[in-house]
Amino acid sequence: MVAVLLALLPAPLVAGDAVTSGTGAMLRGLDKVSGQTEDFRVATGGTAEIYGLDVALGDCRYPVENPTGDAFAYLTIWERGQRQAIFDGWMIASSPALSALDHSRYDVWVIRCMTP
Repeated sequence: MVAVLLALLPAPLVAGDAVTSGTGAMLRGLDKVSGQTEDFRVATGGTAEIYGLDVALGDCRYPVENPTGDAFAYLTIWERGQRQAIFDGWMIASSPALSALDHSRYDVWVIRCMTP
């Protein structure tokens, strides 16, 4: 699955641009029922609670030459109190629909990586 996602990344990133890991990620959550959005930070290796979801960040990577460029983050998301993950994989900031959380009420996407 990772190979497929890397193949679909924008050309400049795949073409050999060096990437580095951030200290965490800025994510945005949406409650589709109320229309409320909230931005939240998650440290690498940490978990954040947003609405009815727990979101764990494995890594957040970005192009070395362009820290505000295309971030991609490895997220594991599950409903609070549940053990089964409803999302486990890479999300890409510039293409959130490419690998998206499929939930009837909530949405989560990557905004950027946090840099040192």
